[in-house]
Amino acid sequence: MSDRFDRGMATRRSVLGDAHVDRAEAATSDFDAPFQTFITEGAWGTVWSRPDLSRRERSLITLALLAALGNHEEVAMHVRATANTGATPQDVREAMLHVAVYAGVPRANYALRIIKATYAEMGVLP
Repeated sequence: MSDRFDRGMATRRSVLGDAHVDRAEAATSDFDAPFQTFITEGAWGTVWSRPDLSRRERSLITLALLAALGNHEEVAMHVRATANTGATPQDVREAMLHVAVYAGVPRANYALRIIKATYAEMGVLP
């Protein structure tokens, strides 16, 4: 693999955790292997590995974008990642307030339900 892939895999493991990445890797087939390589190199090896923003900041931006665009299927995964990125529940709450103002209350409201449930599973919120 490439240096970007190796860097991406290290960043991906650091943010999402080994267990998550190991499950994703085990579920990879010949069909979706090119996609897994693409996201590992592109998202994790390039964007998430850049030095100009902290992992906390990238985490908050990612959660806000997922919520704003209605890509809720990945919200829980990125909430779990906050345990590794340093984004606090208060940070995430503030990001969802921005989503509500700039992308719409329904999007933020739905994301907040996922966020609350995920934090409850993590033992972070009652």
